[in-house]
Amino acid sequence: MNESPLGQALQWLQDPARWSGPSGIPMRLLEHLGYTALGVAVAALIAIPLGLLVGHTGRGKALAVAAAGAARALPTLGLVTLFALMMGIGLTAPLLAFVILAVPSLLAGAYSAIEAVNPATVDAARAQGMTEWQILTRVELPLGLPLLIGGVRGATVQVIATAMLAAYVGNGGLGRYIFLGLGSQDYPQMIAGSLLVIALALVLDLMLLLLQRVTAPRGLSAA
Repeated sequence: MNESPLGQALQWLQDPARWSGPSGIPMRLLEHLGYTALGVAVAALIAIPLGLLVGHTGRGKALAVAAAGAARALPTLGLVTLFALMMGIGLTAPLLAFVILAVPSLLAGAYSAIEAVNPATVDAARAQGMTEWQILTRVELPLGLPLLIGGVRGATVQVIATAMLAAYVGNGGLGRYIFLGLGSQDYPQMIAGSLLVIALALVLDLMLLLLQRVTAPRGLSAA
């Protein structure tokens, strides 16, 4: 009886030749992490300050929610293809798609973190003469940090899961195994690549979940 595709994929992963060289699993893993970190970092520079502003002032929330919802509805593969046609093969096209994908979770996490703070706590800080910047950075942000990290967690997992599309337009990452396997009908390689992406997403999700719990204020942790 022939071995199952999953068993063949596990054998593919156990081959020592897969774990060395410029196209080995460690190198592809680092490329995948690099694409994810870059996409989430650029999105954070855009979305987190905007979300903090919306949460602190209460202005523009409806617009921010609508924009985030619209961004969530965009198909990532379609965006990568469109940007690649406009800008050519390279990292720019998938990076733009990853940024658009990450912005909604980061934006929602940022303004939810500020909104979740008890208004009485904010009023007490104002009564003590703290400036709006001090209230944001010393009161609201520390108390809402777990929700902010939750937004980063959601964005990171989403980008990790779709960063394989970078290989669709000629880049590296774990997606190379999936697209190479698809082109040559090497299904064990495709399954192995998918398993690596899933494992990486689960590990990062667990790490950020632990960070989210560690940063929770003691009262919230006990609750």
